[in-house]
Amino acid sequence: MNNTGTFSKLSPERLLRQLTNSSDTTCLQVLNNSVFWTIHLEQGKIIYATHSVEPFDRLERHMRRLSQQIPLLTSDIRVQLRMMFEPDWPTQLSDIENNSPSEPPEYQAIYWLVNEKHLLSTQAAILIQELVKEVIESFLLIQEGTYKLIEPVNSIPKICKLDVENIMERCQKRLQSWQSFAPQISSPYQRPYLLNNSKFYDRGLPELQQNLTNWMKGFSLRHLAVIMNQDEVQLAQTLYPHILQGSIILHEPDPPFDQLPKTFPDLSPTWQHNTATINSESFHVEVLSDPATSLEHIESETSNLPGDNWEQLTIPDNIESDPQSVTNTTITATKVHKIISVDDSPTILKEISRCLEDENVAVVTINEPVKAVMSIIRHKPDLILLDLNMAGIDGYELCRIIRNNSMFKEIPIIFVTGSRGIVDKVKARMVGASGYLTKPFTRAELLKMIFMHLA
Repeated sequence: MNNTGTFSKLSPERLLRQLTNSSDTTCLQVLNNSVFWTIHLEQGKIIYATHSVEPFDRLERHMRRLSQQIPLLTSDIRVQLRMMFEPDWPTQLSDIENNSPSEPPEYQAIYWLVNEKHLLSTQAAILIQELVKEVIESFLLIQEGTYKLIEPVNSIPKICKLDVENIMERCQKRLQSWQSFAPQISSPYQRPYLLNNSKFYDRGLPELQQNLTNWMKGFSLRHLAVIMNQDEVQLAQTLYPHILQGSIILHEPDPPFDQLPKTFPDLSPTWQHNTATINSESFHVEVLSDPATSLEHIESETSNLPGDNWEQLTIPDNIESDPQSVTNTTITATKVHKIISVDDSPTILKEISRCLEDENVAVVTINEPVKAVMSIIRHKPDLILLDLNMAGIDGYELCRIIRNNSMFKEIPIIFVTGSRGIVDKVKARMVGASGYLTKPFTRAELLKMIFMHLA
């Protein structure tokens, strides 16, 4: 098989199947619509798969799914991972374009979790499997693009090996479920909004949960499913009749999620997706030994690793939100989160207010940093956005002062800064920052921070 090609001659499905017959260690790189997919394979098995659209957002969502069953996988650990391992996009893009398929940074983060005993190897295998399934799901939808096979300079450390055929079968079944909602729902990243006008509401439709309607103001279906602790397809099924009837409208995905393939593209006459019925055989994952000791192969065939239903997991579907990710009080049906934004730039304050004006939050802006502490005590916010470089007092010192008040030991404090340096991130962590938002930021990036810390 050629080391390069286009999908006009070979479909993603057929290409991946051909690679299962290879005994080599290889890395498949695919480019479509500015998105890079990278699939690491060894002896016909998938070691890991990722794509370039918000890989740490993907990791965050799946870690939250597991966090209730794994007490050590706390909100603080998840924030620490991002600050330690999440690279700047230009750095990641440069590595891809230079044909250097190094270990993906989010995979490094998972490997660190295992080494630091926050995850067992078997738990990491479950996490990797779910991440790979989501990536392959989008990979199978590619109709136009180019691919190349690259021999890795350094083989990535192995936590598990995933059977390609089983992964593809489950992804195809999942895609069939999404395609049953066509054309109303074309992406799990579409953003549902509930119309308040009563004339649109049909009393015959099933009633929606109040806390679901409160969050239905900017988050995608995929992110909403994590907030609500529901399966994504089940959530779509719940909303679908309301979408058909017109009481819920869907906005298109925010960038960069809009670059990913739609769930029901016009099928090319040159190839079709395989829609064979999924058999009921067990899902086999080869889990390797603890990477902190050795990498000898340990075969582990377990029928309770996840298939298409979270109820099949050893970690069940009724995972509640990590209590550490909820601030002073539990979210209630009428809860409106209060966010304080401290910045000596009126432009930045105005932009943050504009980005959040349609969301379920109240924004208090403070442009005099020296007066910020008293305002924060008075307003008792659920989250603080804090500029790093301000006249009179810098963000580090202000964060330290806020943290010294017992009322604000656990409140999320997000630094908003134009600096991308690793030293600044380490210093931010030392003074108690919960996250790091780099200017210029997009609305999607701002919402992602809110999702991480308030949902």
